[in-house]
Amino acid sequence: MIHEQFFRTQMLLGELAMERLQKARVAVFGLGGVGGYVVEALARSGVGQLDLIDNDTVGLTNLNRQILATYATLDMPKTEAARERVLQINPACCVRTHTLFFGPDTEGQFDFAQYDYIVDAIDTVTGKLALVQKAHSAGTPIISCMGTGNKLDAAAFQVADISKTSMCPLARVMRKELKKRGIAHLKVVYSQEEAQTPTGWEEEATAIGKRQIPGSLSYVPGAAGLILAGEVIKDIAGV
Repeated sequence: MIHEQFFRTQMLLGELAMERLQKARVAVFGLGGVGGYVVEALARSGVGQLDLIDNDTVGLTNLNRQILATYATLDMPKTEAARERVLQINPACCVRTHTLFFGPDTEGQFDFAQYDYIVDAIDTVTGKLALVQKAHSAGTPIISCMGTGNKLDAAAFQVADISKTSMCPLARVMRKELKKRGIAHLKVVYSQEEAQTPTGWEEEATAIGKRQIPGSLSYVPGAAGLILAGEVIKDIAGV
């Protein structure tokens, strides 16, 4: 019988589904505003194995939207902050951390066939394309998050195939580049909401060596992350 901790989840999904979740190994690439909420939901749903991949540390500017960010975790690698949080939720979960920047230079460090599901919550197009290609080659299910920055409406997110997306600049680029690589389909979470124009970012961008910094709210990336996690849970559980 499932542990009492997950009993209310089992009430809706059933015992067989809970067994599937407990046996599943899911990799989450990117542990920021989106990915942190993905990890949170997967851990609370009883996923038995989590691989957590990110190269960043928790900073002050993360506090407004990232569930892993607290004053207690400042300057901690996000992989370590996520591992500690998962184990506080479900000590039985097997957590593997990879503190690195994922891209073409590091993709060879992963065996994508060992995962039951992959979540793409990273920021760079190059990294996203590499991740989707590796998942596609391995035959491993993957879901990818499109742009969440500079948006206000959490209710505007929807799940779709990349071929059916519109109004999202990142999805447009991904769709075009994946087509060049012979990949026509990809499950994504995206929004048709027109991005807002952020203000007051210039000085901060100069200070950290970036061309531009997107604005973000406490609830928008988290909403996208929970939708991503929901799709993973339903697909693994078979409901």
